[in-house]
Amino acid sequence: MNPTPDPTIGLENVRRAVAEACARAGREPGSVTLVAASKTVPADVLERTVEAGHLVFGENRVQEAKAKWPELRGRCPDLELHLIGPLQSNKAREAVALFDVIHSLDRSSLSAALARECARQGRRPRLFVQVNTGKEPQKAGVLPDDADAFLADCRETHGLDVVGLMCIPPAGEPPEPHFSTLAKIAARNGLELLSMGMSTDYATAVEYGATHVRVGSAIFGSRPPLNPSATG
Repeated sequence: MNPTPDPTIGLENVRRAVAEACARAGREPGSVTLVAASKTVPADVLERTVEAGHLVFGENRVQEAKAKWPELRGRCPDLELHLIGPLQSNKAREAVALFDVIHSLDRSSLSAALARECARQGRRPRLFVQVNTGKEPQKAGVLPDDADAFLADCRETHGLDVVGLMCIPPAGEPPEPHFSTLAKIAARNGLELLSMGMSTDYATAVEYGATHVRVGSAIFGSRPPLNPSATG
């Protein structure tokens, strides 16, 4: 299915569901940032989404974001762009230049690359550490048992200002234990921001304390996958 021609319908539905989840959790709706995951969404659909008043978007790959966003950002400087997919260390320069927030910091070599580029460019995107809460060998992210030491390394060795944690629960498993694990790691490390929850589970994530939810298909409709050989 192609992206819906009117993303404002999906956007309104998601906003309503976030507000309802906040009400159940005794939270203010404004405490949750909706990151519209715009992987493979064409520029004209994104422009309609911006015209509807939504300004926060997430891209999975640096190269795709470079092709789509500079012109839109030139016309709408209030746009906020998040990198929500894996990041190769050799793309750190481009990522620091383009993104306001990076959700996928997960290894020391990337910490070093980001620290160099932040210093060189004079830009400091907000950083989330990705935690592999399901301990899946094929998935990026720091293992939960290693998260405290990795956060200390980011801060003390590389001087990075990590603002929060991110996770992607394993497909087919209840997400609640993974959201709970992420919240506990964040709490003991003094982090208030939690990037967790996607189209299938964002309402649950809000009830477990998510401050950022990454929602794509619930806004834009289902989309064809990217070429798996493409890199971020």
